[in-house]
Amino acid sequence: MRTLIPWRRRAIVPMEPFRQELEDLFGQFFAEPFEQTTRAIQTWSPRVDVEETDKEIVVKADLPGVEAKDVDVSVIDGILVVRGERKETREESKKNYQRMERFVGKFYREVPLPPGVDADKIVGSSVKGVITVTIPKVPAVQPKRIVVKAQD
Repeated sequence: MRTLIPWRRRAIVPMEPFRQELEDLFGQFFAEPFEQTTRAIQTWSPRVDVEETDKEIVVKADLPGVEAKDVDVSVIDGILVVRGERKETREESKKNYQRMERFVGKFYREVPLPPGVDADKIVGSSVKGVITVTIPKVPAVQPKRIVVKAQD
């Protein structure tokens, strides 16, 4: 049987990805509490800023509430790997109630490194929940500036 609205059947197919995306979005807000908690623990990855200069690459990872001893930074096959686990407990006691929250979750982040970095001289530091990893470049790889002279 033919439909009385000829465009309706064709319009549903292009809208399917949009419908699926909306369904996923609403699922994040209205899912069961256990399902939300499990999803948040599985997908946590820190925010990372990467800056490159002529001499080095600087990677900064925001890890609030994570101590430096709980972070593992390594280079594996030309990839900088930052991983660890965040454990935090907040407790609040007042006259009529007591509240305790626990935040636990593993994190993992990879940053591909370009060729020409000196992996033996990588330095890491931690200040107020920000891990900074400085990766020097090999001097031979640094760009050489060439002066162009005008000839009349």
